[in-house]
Amino acid sequence: MKALSLIPLCLLGLAACSDPESIARYPIDPPTAEKALPNRLGRAELREVSLPQYAGGQEIAFQTEDGALRSNPDNLWADDPARSVTLALARQISSLSGATVISEPWPLADPPTRKIEVRIEQMLPGADGQLHVAGVYFVTASGFESSGDTVRRFDFTVPMGSQDPQAQAIAKANSTAVTMLARQIAQLR
Repeated sequence: MKALSLIPLCLLGLAACSDPESIARYPIDPPTAEKALPNRLGRAELREVSLPQYAGGQEIAFQTEDGALRSNPDNLWADDPARSVTLALARQISSLSGATVISEPWPLADPPTRKIEVRIEQMLPGADGQLHVAGVYFVTASGFESSGDTVRRFDFTVPMGSQDPQAQAIAKANSTAVTMLARQIAQLR
């Protein structure tokens, strides 16, 4: 019986060890872009963006000099990374081009004319102070329209400002990467 009465005390002790004020949450939230490109997409439904496991986890991962990917449990993404990237990407494509890009499921009565799928194969905060982003995106006609499919690879880097992996710099680079990718998709290049 005494052992059972110690369990609440142990749990209370463990809770006291974790300091919630030491945990920082960082959003992927690029500033809204201004319309600068022609509308080549019309109404498009964006499927949830596919991320590599290390980029899709709650903890912010970074590469160290030895090539390993590490994370700190005190530095977390503010939202699910795949959801956050998907919503930010849809917003940026729409803002840049005037297209109506909405993440799935499509909520409007008029169906989309295109579907967009993005598969990010690498979104790596490298030990070299660069965020390395690579993958492929697909734009297909929705329904019975046959305007051709688009398949484009992307591969670019975003400076993080320092080789020291700081979560704030990684979050800012991720936000910049979303805008760069949105520009490529909006231009279908």
